[in-house]
Amino acid sequence: MRIIYTQHVPFEDLGAMAPWFRARGIEPGAVRLDLGQALPESDSFDALIVMGGPMGVNDNDQYQWLEPERELIRSAIRNGRHVLGVCLGAQQIAAAMGARVYRNAEREIGWFDITSTPQAGSHPLGRALPARDAVFHWHGDTFDLPNDAVWLARSDACAHQAFALGDRVLALQFHLETTVESATALTVNCADEMVPAKYVQSTAQVLSDPQRFEVLNRHMAALLEAWIAA
Repeated sequence: MRIIYTQHVPFEDLGAMAPWFRARGIEPGAVRLDLGQALPESDSFDALIVMGGPMGVNDNDQYQWLEPERELIRSAIRNGRHVLGVCLGAQQIAAAMGARVYRNAEREIGWFDITSTPQAGSHPLGRALPARDAVFHWHGDTFDLPNDAVWLARSDACAHQAFALGDRVLALQFHLETTVESATALTVNCADEMVPAKYVQSTAQVLSDPQRFEVLNRHMAALLEAWIAA
């Protein structure tokens, strides 16, 4: 399988997804939009992963690759490719498919529970999500669900945490790929976002239990298995 991923900042890469793919003989190719690399055509890959970043979907004037990336997402979905979006990537999928992306009522940073929806139990990607567990969050925006999307998960701070379009397109507002190292990088590079609030944890809280990341990455592995198999 030919997999590419778009990366938007140096400190948000595939995380724990990279060794998972390598263990299966897959070496995903990076498209570093933060370095000005060009987006490929959708017939040059089988699967597209769109990673996160501190910018917003509507920051088109500052980040001129945002709309071309959305067009690539639309093309990939039209052509039946596997598409996975994480955080900003999930918002980009929603926007590409005509849904509204906007500021969430609460910024959500740290470890908070997600709960799967009733619809998740009848969807192959939804069944791969935990019914309820604390996962890692780092976002201030949210999205409406696109037409024909299956709503898969919610949290107390944010209703739309995950959705699927068909069996091959998956949008995750939260992070399952995060490692201790990548979480540390977020606390350094995005420290200005960690303003104390109801759903914003401190650096100490974010990094207090390294074993949490192992559980998180096991959830990621189960979800990737279902996504790749679709």
